[in-house]
Amino acid sequence: MSTPEEKSPRPSWWPSWFTGSSINETEFCQEFLEDWPLEYTENAFFTNQGRMKDESLLQQAILVRLQRLIGSNITRRINSIIELMKIITKTDKLLPQPDRVHVANGTLFLDGRFDPGMDQIVRSRFPVPYTPDAPQPTHWLRFLSELLYPEDIPTLQEFIGYCLIPSNKGQRMMVIKGRGGEGKSQVGAVLSKLFGCNMKDGSVGKISENRFARADLEHIHLMVDDDMQMEALKQTNYVKSLVTAQGMMDLERKGKQSYQGWLYARILAFSNGDLQSLYDRSDGFYRRQLILTTKDRPADRVDDPDLADRMTAELPGIFNWAFEGLQRLAANDFHFTESERCKANRQAVKRDANNVFAFMEAEDYVMYDPKLSASSRDLYNAYCKWCDANAYDAFKQRSFSDIILANMGKYNIVYSNNLTATDGKRVRGFTGIAVKSRGFPSAAAWQEASPEEVAEQENLWSAVS
Repeated sequence: MSTPEEKSPRPSWWPSWFTGSSINETEFCQEFLEDWPLEYTENAFFTNQGRMKDESLLQQAILVRLQRLIGSNITRRINSIIELMKIITKTDKLLPQPDRVHVANGTLFLDGRFDPGMDQIVRSRFPVPYTPDAPQPTHWLRFLSELLYPEDIPTLQEFIGYCLIPSNKGQRMMVIKGRGGEGKSQVGAVLSKLFGCNMKDGSVGKISENRFARADLEHIHLMVDDDMQMEALKQTNYVKSLVTAQGMMDLERKGKQSYQGWLYARILAFSNGDLQSLYDRSDGFYRRQLILTTKDRPADRVDDPDLADRMTAELPGIFNWAFEGLQRLAANDFHFTESERCKANRQAVKRDANNVFAFMEAEDYVMYDPKLSASSRDLYNAYCKWCDANAYDAFKQRSFSDIILANMGKYNIVYSNNLTATDGKRVRGFTGIAVKSRGFPSAAAWQEASPEEVAEQENLWSAVS
């Protein structure tokens, strides 16, 4: 009688998760994660090197382990394993850490302490080592001294340092503007090497118009708009929310359900003009801008084609320079150093975007005194005359009134719906202000005028209006 054929022994090189015809995906994941520690949150895997930007690296690592054992449906099996890994490694504890910067050789804390450990899974890691005794970045500093005014360089230093940590405490974006050809785009080229995958090229205009654009900046420290469009933004709410985000935000990707995610990408834009809004006249939009102007390009300057390479060779020193700016900013409770030029730039942009402020400060048209008053119609008519004389486009009357109402405290005026016009009718307007172009050179002259003189000027003004 023949005996049953004995079962072939299990090859010693087979891994424990392989049965000969199938794999135990749970055991495979457990073994894999011992060599590849991962955590999964907010639609991304994270390692000790930061966010895994491309899952194809994970797919390739799994393929290496499976390809000798599995011959069919391998793509499906890889995707199935990755989905299981997302469940196994899911965490809600990988929070932003704004008190430290993870670098290529460890972790640098804001207080100056350095931990060389590299085992910790982190949200981001910069591809530059911390070298405390790195030499001064002479090419970088010389380039900045030729690009910017000396008093504006500390502002840029603080802003770049600010972008090293996942925090929006500063609540500012930066615009560097010039006439063109100054070399300001070289800053972006250097920062792309300093930040690595933690920086992304983008567009301020796209953020303002596309509700999906914010999700593209998830896990990113810095977005650089290398050539900002000169068109005024139709809406600013997405840009403002990005600059001021303090916690998790609702993010939306095309064709997918919205979700909550951390958003701390700072905006740095290079432009030949100002960032303007078509409809947003609020102070908040302009207050959140740090605006630096470049020096004019010298006519005899000869550009160095290797300048970017020379500066990127100084990355450890540039990192130390930026970290110094971050420490100074943190010590100042995240209030940026701003030169008088930087402040004036912001006021000029705000004034150009909203000519009502310029009109309200036009001494030839309005005067202020608690005893004076002006109807809304008279004030708007004076504004239209001022716009015509200065080649400005006048806002519609409703927009003009809304701006005045929102800034009454600035001009010490008070809204009233109980003013009396020359015809004796009750009208709306403001107390504390009067239209100077009616013929009275000052508030004192207005007060000293006789009733007949006031009536005469009122009639003249009404006839002209």
